[in-house]
Amino acid sequence: MIAFIDDHRGAYGVEPICKVLPIAPSTYHAHVARRLDPSKCSAQALRDAALRPEIERVFAENFEVYGARKVWRQMMREGFDVARCTVERLMQGMGLAGVIRGKPVRTTISDKGAPCPLDHANRVFHAPAPNRLWLSDFTYVSTWAGFVYLASRQMLRICADVIDAYARRIVGWRVSRTAHAGFVLDALEQALPPATARPSRPGAS
Repeated sequence: MIAFIDDHRGAYGVEPICKVLPIAPSTYHAHVARRLDPSKCSAQALRDAALRPEIERVFAENFEVYGARKVWRQMMREGFDVARCTVERLMQGMGLAGVIRGKPVRTTISDKGAPCPLDHANRVFHAPAPNRLWLSDFTYVSTWAGFVYLASRQMLRICADVIDAYARRIVGWRVSRTAHAGFVLDALEQALPPATARPSRPGAS
């Protein structure tokens, strides 16, 4: 906003621009005065001005891959008494961002030609009794051990004075490293009552 007034003050004047923008002329003039005379700046503004070139130096010396955490740690090692949140704020304002390591994982490869599954619940997520309506969820979780998929079956149960949507409970789940239909079906079988679950071994009745 200050930069906009600087760019257009010659053509329109400061006061007319400030009448249109949500800023008082005195605020603009105070900012200009501080810019011309750094001694009028606040202590935080002076400290920020001193830290910016140091942050930029550390960022450049480390091939512009350090994020705020590593830049902060390096500055602490060099003897700068600065908070991590301050480094984060200044780096964000300076447009500096670290490089995130790791190969991005593509979790969805959709078939454009396949028909969309029908919504059998018609967006009505409540049931009059247990085991009347189950919802399935297929998601992924990034872990220190690697990338795993999580499949679960959720059942909406009726409870006293609350609607089913507030009584969600996972009744079956499985974890896998790869996305395949088998472990999703395993989650469904775990949710099924014992009398209705299909045999788990050949020849069982």
